[in-house]
Amino acid sequence: MPDSPLHTRPAAPWDAGAMALLLREIIGIGGTTALEDPPSGADLRAWMDTPGSLWSVAERDGEVVGFQWVEPHPDLPEGALDISTFVSPAVQGVGVGSALFAATVAAARGAGAAWINATILARNGGGRAYYRSRGFETYAITPGRDGRGDTLSKRYDL
Repeated sequence: MPDSPLHTRPAAPWDAGAMALLLREIIGIGGTTALEDPPSGADLRAWMDTPGSLWSVAERDGEVVGFQWVEPHPDLPEGALDISTFVSPAVQGVGVGSALFAATVAAARGAGAAWINATILARNGGGRAYYRSRGFETYAITPGRDGRGDTLSKRYDL
């Protein structure tokens, strides 16, 4: 599958089931997301309806292999969007995250956003490397609570 063409596009409601399955796999592996309870496809469809959210999927051979979204967050100033990224473990490191980020940046700029925030678990080495390689800079560290560990807030100016 990694040799077949990768396609990114805006996510649609019918993608929610495949995205939920991918997220369930990632949560099951553990260590790379603060999410603990896998959302259903219906949950993801509801999240997609969040005003100001912009969603993208990456596909190979018609299969969703990753997705990313940005949305306003109540803890961020106007003009900032919070990002979430999920890539199938089977295709990590082959450009899926890069393709998703290019689509997300274009959509966020088109929507008039000023910057993107990524808040990730400090123990998530892959996430730290991914956002660092995109040009995100750490601007805050929040001490962990409930045994989940510290979180890093990273900023990417558009």
